[in-house]
Amino acid sequence: MIEKLYDLKKNQTDQLLMQKGQLLSKIEQIDSEMMFTQNKIDTATLHKFGSISDFSVLAMHKNTMKLHITKLQSERNAYNSQLETLVEQIVEHQKETEQFAYILEEEKREALQKLLLAEQEASDEYIQSKYISR
Repeated sequence: MIEKLYDLKKNQTDQLLMQKGQLLSKIEQIDSEMMFTQNKIDTATLHKFGSISDFSVLAMHKNTMKLHITKLQSERNAYNSQLETLVEQIVEHQKETEQFAYILEEEKREALQKLLLAEQEASDEYIQSKYISR
């Protein structure tokens, strides 16, 4: 029973670690998109002999990209909060897994002690029977 619980907690921990990897991947993707958008803001220019309205179009374009960056930042913050709760869950599962591993180890030690005790009793009986038969 303890072994099944240990395996269950270990599998749950592995699943949570995979989710953590996926979240980190999403966060990295958002970071790269934010950098790309910021680079587009920094490099957006007008033609040398453009009209005055081009300036307002450029300002609207830059504002739209800045709004996109703020949306990405809020999404990134949401993923970071999910990541924090996921890390807490991983730690809890790892603690439980370690507890079950310790219990399993103790059960193995007890079984070995019982086996050694049984072997010792058998050898003592054998020695006594040899001693009595002489």
